[in-house]
Amino acid sequence: MKSKDFGLTKEEIMEISDKYLLDIGYHFPIVIEDAKGCYVTDTNGDEYLDFYAGIAVNSLGNCDERIVKAVKEQAEQVMHVSLYPYNVPQAMLAKLICETTGFDRVFFQNSGTESNEAMIKMARKHGVEKFGPDHYEIVTAKKSFHGRTYAALTATGQPETAIQAGFFPNLPGFKYAEFNNLESFREAVSDNTCAIMVEPVQGEGGVYPASKEFLQGLRELCDEKGILLLFDEVQTGWFRCGEPMAWMHYGVRPDAFTMAKALGGGLPLGGVVLTEKCAKVLNPGSHGCTFSGNPVCCAAGYAAINGMIEDKCGENAKEMGEYFREQLKTLPNVKEVRGLGLLVGVEFNDVDAVAVKVKAMENKLLVTATSNRIIRMVPPLIITKEDCDKAVAILKKSVEEVMK
Repeated sequence: MKSKDFGLTKEEIMEISDKYLLDIGYHFPIVIEDAKGCYVTDTNGDEYLDFYAGIAVNSLGNCDERIVKAVKEQAEQVMHVSLYPYNVPQAMLAKLICETTGFDRVFFQNSGTESNEAMIKMARKHGVEKFGPDHYEIVTAKKSFHGRTYAALTATGQPETAIQAGFFPNLPGFKYAEFNNLESFREAVSDNTCAIMVEPVQGEGGVYPASKEFLQGLRELCDEKGILLLFDEVQTGWFRCGEPMAWMHYGVRPDAFTMAKALGGGLPLGGVVLTEKCAKVLNPGSHGCTFSGNPVCCAAGYAAINGMIEDKCGENAKEMGEYFREQLKTLPNVKEVRGLGLLVGVEFNDVDAVAVKVKAMENKLLVTATSNRIIRMVPPLIITKEDCDKAVAILKKSVEEVMK
């Protein structure tokens, strides 16, 4: 659908959206109608360099031909069947995920937050069945982000922010410890703890990669206590950080992990991936999802993952990530550049990052801000040095304009 199909202007589309949609945050004052590769195009025909990729979703770029073809073909065959019958795309995608990651089982969900909910349910049920009715506590990291549904937002270690504000009382059984501080997690673990849950790289929290020693220490702590180690790979998964999953970069294997965003190739798809031990916990009746394994979404996911493997996106994420981070250090008033692969954050000293984000959009570059000091970028994994150089030049111009 395009605005001309309805005889509407950009302003009229924005007015309709503002009238009928729930207002939950800032909108770029543009209406996107076309997208291809590393660019999106608005109703005026203006092109924007896309360095947020639908927030780490469009890893092969916008409207990759392989994904579009898979979606079209599957939509013409069967669009939805529910969990009761088997379907081919779901089976083939599950096989691809398990064989690529070396895990045993996957259960598909519609999003990252639902995937985290499923993993939290599994961990609590595992703790109760193994140790007793009080063993449902999960320790997560401060500044973490695990989603917006009830358990996921409580697991999110940001109690002073809008993520949790107004939704109290929180779900009981969560504790927060300092990220990259093994001793803090050791102190937080109690006799009632069933699991530790962290992101290998904190994205929404400001783009903070975990240290190898920290994740290795968590694995050893969980083994010592007989509890589960859970990784939230919703944003970091599928070559975003260079390896298929970020935990592979560290050589630390969890008991279960979640994925979403890039998994669906642009369609809503998430999943929780489990060892056989954890998979047995979620027995029939204990969990479900109407749209789990939706054939169209799974067909898109199958095409997306195979496309990323075929295009060697992991290698490009490593190479371009390192190059991009070095170039970003040349920006004015930069305090620190952080990241892993093409999950990149720039923290400024005394420049409003939100204002930089807005100014960058006006200068035809799309990025996000995780706070008033940190710009986060999760571009398509197909970017080139030329794309990086163009993004840095626009950011430099934008920062200088904000500083005026």
